[in-house]
Amino acid sequence: MTVATYTHDSCLAGAFGPTLLIDLDTDRILAATPDAARLFEEATLVGSRLSTRVAQDFTQLLVFLDEVFHRTEAWTRRVDLRTATGQALRCELRGRTMPTAGARAVLLNLIDLAALEDRTERDEAARIHGGGLLEWQRAQAFFSELERQNHLILEAAGEGIYGVNADGKTTFVNRAAQEMLGWTTEDLLGRDIHTMIHHHHLNGDVYPSQHCPIYRSFRFEQVNRIEDEVFWRKDGKPIRVEYVSTPIYEGQVLVGAVVIFRDITERWENERKLREAMAEVGALRDRLMQENAYLQEAINLERAHHDIIGHSAAVRQMIGQIDLVARTDTTVLITGENGTGKSLIASAVHNESARSRRPMIHFKGGAVPSDAIESELFGHVRGAFTGALRDRPGKLELAHGGTLFIDELCDIPLDQQGKLLAALQRQSVVRLGEDRERALDLRIIAATARNLDREVQAGRLRQDLVLFLNVFPIHCTPLRDRPEDIPPLVAHLLKLACKRLGRRVPVVTQNIMGQLQRYDWPGNVRELANVIERSAIVSHGGKLVVDIRTPSQPSVRGAASLLTDAEVDQIRIANTVACLKETGGRVAGPDGAAALLGIKPTTLYSRIRSLGITAKD
Repeated sequence: MTVATYTHDSCLAGAFGPTLLIDLDTDRILAATPDAARLFEEATLVGSRLSTRVAQDFTQLLVFLDEVFHRTEAWTRRVDLRTATGQALRCELRGRTMPTAGARAVLLNLIDLAALEDRTERDEAARIHGGGLLEWQRAQAFFSELERQNHLILEAAGEGIYGVNADGKTTFVNRAAQEMLGWTTEDLLGRDIHTMIHHHHLNGDVYPSQHCPIYRSFRFEQVNRIEDEVFWRKDGKPIRVEYVSTPIYEGQVLVGAVVIFRDITERWENERKLREAMAEVGALRDRLMQENAYLQEAINLERAHHDIIGHSAAVRQMIGQIDLVARTDTTVLITGENGTGKSLIASAVHNESARSRRPMIHFKGGAVPSDAIESELFGHVRGAFTGALRDRPGKLELAHGGTLFIDELCDIPLDQQGKLLAALQRQSVVRLGEDRERALDLRIIAATARNLDREVQAGRLRQDLVLFLNVFPIHCTPLRDRPEDIPPLVAHLLKLACKRLGRRVPVVTQNIMGQLQRYDWPGNVRELANVIERSAIVSHGGKLVVDIRTPSQPSVRGAASLLTDAEVDQIRIANTVACLKETGGRVAGPDGAAALLGIKPTTLYSRIRSLGITAKD
């Protein structure tokens, strides 16, 4: 035992400073210098464990020891040690293997980094002191240059910057702060800046320093960011500012605060003007909405629900149907001859529905070229086809949240009918030229003047589309079948026509009214409105003068009138059916319908099939 101890102590011969000899197999300190004992504040280190001196992260010590055995010598500053009292030691460890003391023995030399830094500072101070006046002047020049550079930075800053000490006295003010406030450094340095630039609120209330966020910065050690306050200029005028107040420390001692502020008077004034303009716009909008509501109410009162006028059983039934279906989202299909008011029925259903705040989008297939119907219905994106210069939503998208009124359903080409049905069933639409689906929430109201069964049989209308749309049918009775509605219609239409013309309403005699009621009205209410307006123009003697064809006269359009294909088909159907009724359904023979029409029986058979005429007709 004595020989082993002597051998271990001999390993420390010549060691300088705190040094330990460690046996890694047993984690024991085999020998230690007195300096090591003083560093760890322990009188006896020999025989104790090294691992108990590691403050944390023991793996760093293992990595270091592996490096020592790999390189024979190594050093590190990553291992934190601690004294017997638990105080942390910042040390640099230098290790080398000691084969003479054992196969896994390591000699550790410890350098106290805190003591090393202290010696370095004292040596630098001694060097400066020993350098005499020249060295002091060099140090003074260094710090003067540093101060000058800091001053240049402060003066170049665009924001106002000033500092206050713990007593609230001003310590520095940069150029921007002086220009914004109108005060000079002579006015502010060494004085209570709060009483000079921050003493009152804008409303005249006193601003006590104990409530000031700047003073709270160095009294409660907090950073304060204020977005809208006022500083007072030397001339007594306020400027609106936003500022940040930050505490300043010297070492661990709080010595004051620095304030960085920006003049936001112009920005605040612009924002105020914008707010006033927006408020004015809002007031104008509200006034316009009120005026619009008033005008709408006036219009409604004037019309008094007379969009649909009449007291016949057919009109009462139609109004009852509107009341039943309007509050639902059910699809409505309106049928009836041209001029019977299908558009008025659609508007009435929409206006009484929960979707009335959204517009009713009107789509009339006959008014759109056949090659443009798809784009009109479904929309397109830029570049989808020649001439598509920008994205454009279709009628289906525009009606999202509201109602789509499809006027004359049969004018939509057959291939587009299938795509329309798919979009309505899917409740989504895809624009031409893109793949993205857009959700749809809309109500469909469709209308047609044609015979649906005949159009389906003729192959011009998809039966599945008719079945989808014909959930709640409403039929508009032609005017010739409800002559009792002609007097109120004449009174209403005459009043509107005279109001537009600026004339007095003439008297409608019983003879004239009888003449109007006896007329067949092939154009229905639309034709009646035209006749009444024409009569209002030519009437000058206080009584209504009506120029109208008698029922015995054929209803022939003027040469200047133009007919659509659909209207020509309707005339051809009506004429063919009339001929077949006249001949009792006979087509061929001298008394047959073909002979009356002056065509071959084969031609008439072909026409009957193409027009979809059945025995029921």
